[in-house]
Amino acid sequence: MNSRRVNIINGLIGTGLLMVFIIGLAQSIAKGFAGFDGALPFIVIVTFVLSLVIYDFYDQCIRKRKK
Repeated sequence: MNSRRVNIINGLIGTGLLMVFIIGLAQSIAKGFAGFDGALPFIVIVTFVLSLVIYDFYDQCIRKRKK
């Protein structure tokens, strides 16, 4: 079993990389051809998905579980 500290570090790295990629993708869509109005639905979806990712990181790595 992995220690709690290793899980937190790996979770932070993975969550951070995913957030950088998806936020960069949303920014490039909004600044590029689609414009802000065209990218608004994608930005809403990105916001929802990233909130789920952050909650899952909290649930799996941070929250202490009762056994």
